[in-house]
Amino acid sequence: MAQIGIFGAGYVGLVTGACFAELGHEVVVRDVVPQRIGELHAGRVPIYEPGLTELIAKNAERLSFTLDVREAIADADFLFVCVGTPPTPSGDADLAAVWTVVDELPGLEHSVTLVMKSTVPVGTGEKVRAALDSRGLRHVGYVSNPEFTAEGNAVHDFMHPDRIVVGAFDEADGNAVERLHDGIEAEVLRTDVASAEMVKLASNAFLSTRISFINEIANVCELVGADVVDVARGVGLDHRLGPHFLRAGIGFGGSCFPKDVSALKQLAGNKGYHFQLLAAVIEVNELQKRRIVQKLQRYLGSLHGAKVALLGLAFKPNTDDMREAPAIVLASRLIAEGAEVRGWDPVADGRATMPSLRQCDTPLEAVAGADAAVIVTEWPELASEDWPALAAAMRRPLLLDGRNFLDPEEARRAGFLYEGMGRGSADVVPQGVPDAG
Repeated sequence: MAQIGIFGAGYVGLVTGACFAELGHEVVVRDVVPQRIGELHAGRVPIYEPGLTELIAKNAERLSFTLDVREAIADADFLFVCVGTPPTPSGDADLAAVWTVVDELPGLEHSVTLVMKSTVPVGTGEKVRAALDSRGLRHVGYVSNPEFTAEGNAVHDFMHPDRIVVGAFDEADGNAVERLHDGIEAEVLRTDVASAEMVKLASNAFLSTRISFINEIANVCELVGADVVDVARGVGLDHRLGPHFLRAGIGFGGSCFPKDVSALKQLAGNKGYHFQLLAAVIEVNELQKRRIVQKLQRYLGSLHGAKVALLGLAFKPNTDDMREAPAIVLASRLIAEGAEVRGWDPVADGRATMPSLRQCDTPLEAVAGADAAVIVTEWPELASEDWPALAAAMRRPLLLDGRNFLDPEEARRAGFLYEGMGRGSADVVPQGVPDAG
């Protein structure tokens, strides 16, 4: 079994470290944030990811955490880079944390393989390889091993992946990283470093394109009286297309899709190519979030003084991640229109990113006396809510389902004036919703 050092104790680093420990490897996770390492030493996982806390506890003998870079590097066979690469104002990926890891590597005398798990622009591997060589570290191997774990399902995705991508300059380094995954049943794609880097960006860009496409179809469905749920089902039954990522809604968010789509578009632009399709994907996604505000205005008129409840704040269920969450844009626009915004989420706290938001403990508290409620995140907990009680608690029982989570007829029987995304005609526009009382 191998000795692995992990740089970064975020979503990717902790899942990678815990899963490699589960496979029997000795793992040291290093981070630069003392509070995060302190929580991990105390047995608390600083992020919400189903199954991760239990997996870390189960493998405590093979998994340790440190602030000391030397402790992570000592005797390591592999060093995994799992740090963040957020977008810069220009749209490029910020590689400051990646280069910090490279700069912190001492004059290593023993052979070790540096493995890039962070999402980086195509060409990063070549630059890192050149930097290592210039520092006399030619014996340090380099492999691109992009991650394809989805937040909320990351542990399962790591242990049961669709594929494992290994891009290497040297075949022996690639073989070694492939062997690290022994015990995981999945197809292994061996390629060059640049292609491995592109696989990650292209995958997320394509998935994002599907989301924006079905949202455009949903908008047309509203104009012609079609139901996008049935349309998506019909499209998804085509074996050439499949049903995945054909759920209409208020757009994608999170730390991957927006960043990776922008990064690929910027990468193309830097090479002189205008990626028109991705430009449209980004535009559709931004406009989709604002359609909810337009829907509310059609029903309520002016939103000044209106009370609006957002049910779900995280960008997707089963995570506390608020990065690029549609709720942020939605709440900001509503507040700008003069509305009072309340929010509920079983895990995420939206007050750091939305200071004017009133965070509520239950959906009932959020909708009490509200003029409208919006389902923003399709948390499973909402399926068991007493929807008639929620409708009765509202001043106006208007429910906009931004995720097409509920059955429209059941929602209407519960007492709501219900509208989903692309689930019928919008030819008849209400001029106002009567008070519930």
